[in-house]
Amino acid sequence: MRYISRLDRGRRIKNATVPSMATIRKKIWPEYFEAVASGKKKYELRLNDFDVQEGDMLILEEWNPQTKEYTGRTTEKKVAYVGKFRIDKLFWPEEEIKEKGIQIISLE
Repeated sequence: MRYISRLDRGRRIKNATVPSMATIRKKIWPEYFEAVASGKKKYELRLNDFDVQEGDMLILEEWNPQTKEYTGRTTEKKVAYVGKFRIDKLFWPEEEIKEKGIQIISLE
């Protein structure tokens, strides 16, 4: 549920709590597009610079970083889970993260 304004029978109801779903468009590089589109890759690692919630639709548009153009291919996926974290508040020391990196494991 999101706390939003909406119209009800032509009247504006401010700050009503209603179920809502956002459609979010994001670029995705070719090497990741195919794995997401086929269903093999079931996660997205993204900078937390936009609002996304469970139930939203994520439209991923293939982007070629060499030509700096969209390829025209898109895939639409429903957001099932959103986990957010800050690099300085993880389970591991920041030095270890910088040295070894982080891996994301997709589960079935």
